[in-house]
Amino acid sequence: MVSVPQPPRPALGASALGMTPPGEPDLDGGPASWLEPAMAANGIGTFDWDIRNDVIVGDERARTIIGLDSDYSAGFDARAFLEMLHPDDRAVVRRRVQRAVQDLGQCGAYYRTVVHSGGLRAVRFRGRVLPDEQGLPAHLVGFVWDATVELNKRLRADHLAVLREERTRFIKETARALSDAVSVRDVARVFTELPLPGIPPDGLVLAVLENGRIQIQRSTGYRDDARAPDHLPMDADHPATLALRTRTPVFIGSPEEYQERFPQAWPQVEPTNRGSWVFLPLVASGRPLGVCVISFDEARELDAEDRTLLGTLGGMVAQSLARARLHDAEHELAAGLQRVLLPRRVPPLPGFTSAVRYLPAGTGLQIGGDWYDVVPLPGGHVGVVIGDVQGHDVHAAGVMGQLRIALRAYAAEGHPPAAVMARASRFLADLDTGHFATCLYAEVNVDYGAVYAVRAGHLDPLVRRADGSSAVQPVAGGLPLGIDPEGTYPVTRFTLDPGELLLLCTDGLVETRSVDLDVGMERLREAIGGPSPQGPGALEELAERIESAAESHERDDDIALLLLRWDGPSGERPRQLRRRVPQADLARISEVRRELRDAVRRWGVGELADTVELLTSELITNALVHTDRDALLTARLFQESQTDNLGPARLRVEVDDDSDMWPKRRTPGEQASSGRGLMLVEALADAWGVDPRGTGKRMWFELAWSPVPA
Repeated sequence: MVSVPQPPRPALGASALGMTPPGEPDLDGGPASWLEPAMAANGIGTFDWDIRNDVIVGDERARTIIGLDSDYSAGFDARAFLEMLHPDDRAVVRRRVQRAVQDLGQCGAYYRTVVHSGGLRAVRFRGRVLPDEQGLPAHLVGFVWDATVELNKRLRADHLAVLREERTRFIKETARALSDAVSVRDVARVFTELPLPGIPPDGLVLAVLENGRIQIQRSTGYRDDARAPDHLPMDADHPATLALRTRTPVFIGSPEEYQERFPQAWPQVEPTNRGSWVFLPLVASGRPLGVCVISFDEARELDAEDRTLLGTLGGMVAQSLARARLHDAEHELAAGLQRVLLPRRVPPLPGFTSAVRYLPAGTGLQIGGDWYDVVPLPGGHVGVVIGDVQGHDVHAAGVMGQLRIALRAYAAEGHPPAAVMARASRFLADLDTGHFATCLYAEVNVDYGAVYAVRAGHLDPLVRRADGSSAVQPVAGGLPLGIDPEGTYPVTRFTLDPGELLLLCTDGLVETRSVDLDVGMERLREAIGGPSPQGPGALEELAERIESAAESHERDDDIALLLLRWDGPSGERPRQLRRRVPQADLARISEVRRELRDAVRRWGVGELADTVELLTSELITNALVHTDRDALLTARLFQESQTDNLGPARLRVEVDDDSDMWPKRRTPGEQASSGRGLMLVEALADAWGVDPRGTGKRMWFELAWSPVPA
């Protein structure tokens, strides 16, 4: 109870002011005879504020409205009256009265006053300042009435206006958030975090319709053991299924209503201690997609505006969910296609360690034409491929799959790198897809780490050396695949030492809209530099670091990455080199000579390098020049002792061809430029011969080697 101070009662009455007291009827039958009943019927009181004496006189209705008893019929002090007003309204009333007194005008205001019961009452007054004979303000006379109901309506209208503004803003923000949601999981996250202005929920559930059952996608406000509905068949007696079947919202205002309408579902819902529920069907383009469940902790009857808000929300969520499900289906299809087109795994490669990564573009279908491949080759060697078909769509991915398989087949047949790339270019041109592709193919020798690389418009590879330094390895290049079917591709040879790393990648890893190619290559070079980590997972850790750095930047291109480390020749591997030399590729002879020289040195019999290179060149040249078939070179080192790898050994070189024409020893003249091949073999080899082999023959020679005494 609030104690209200009562103003002192002055001796001055209304009659002393020279006017008829408010509320007293005019005995002469003037206007007051009908005005008084009208004012009484509308609860309007009158007052007279003596401005000079600062005294207010009011009739009985005015005193009741203001909150004074009958003891103040003679008037009350204006200052004490102002003290009765609510602090927020006191200054407003004082300011308006002062302005009216200064202007000899009118004034009015709402104000709140504290009544004897301690509550607040809203009052409205309207008055006019009357001057005296000299034109000075003398009295403020007017009307006063109880405006509590009126003010409450006004406050409620203001509250509704604010609530409508909040809900309008809520709809805009929700629409923006749902438009940013890409997947079904994103839509579920946005919905279950909504505040719902004016009707704050106690629990939110988004469930989707999958294979004839309603399955929860995400929920908030529910314990895991009390979530509902989940895995409901469409024929179940449940408000969620009813909403989907009828495609209309289901509103349940109390637990009693829930139990009465859905007795079979009530035992599952009862432990959640909810008071009311709303089930919104999610329907888009006439197809039911799922249901939103909104629950409250107390019984609640939603009005028309609340139901309109929830209906609008359900429509927005349904449209966003339909778009997200289509997105998820497209991306699942794209991801599945990409998984099929790329190698499922890299086969184990004795003498090598590899790591591969593929990262789809950050936009679109997340599918493209980038690919990698690792191809086991004859003789235990390995071919590595990195490529990029023009485009970032399903068509580019399809072309990539065909090109990858074709290039893999050419490499596995044993063709040299230049021939592999030329055939792949011709294959892509014959497909007539309108696409071209960049590519880099490298053949790595497992015995001595020699790399033979060809490049078709692609990035140069990077090499990390054993000392931790890293650099771009220049590789001679040709046109991208598919542009010139008759184009040739020069071969670049370089070597790796045991533990050194070869990195191949596509341009999406080093080039973005904000980073140019040179800067990106330098960053990648620095990223792989430093001491070479050892261990089975070291290469995977490096690939993870490169992948994380790529994902931290905005990407509009997909990425393929291949890391290959040569661990050195295996101790159990035979000391053997096999190479096929095409009949139409005489330049291949020099490459084979270099490979053979490197192999002989690594086998520990480097003293034989010059002799074996000379004799091998003669045998291969004879096979290619005097026949019309390819030649196959095989070089082996045999230890005379199975337990002593440093003891005497024999180096045997064989050249096979499919011609039945046997070589003939000739005696050339002094000026002859040829005909000395077999003479050199006979003079320098410890043993040589020609053996028949099926439809062809095998020419061979052997060189003996013994360690030099210390």
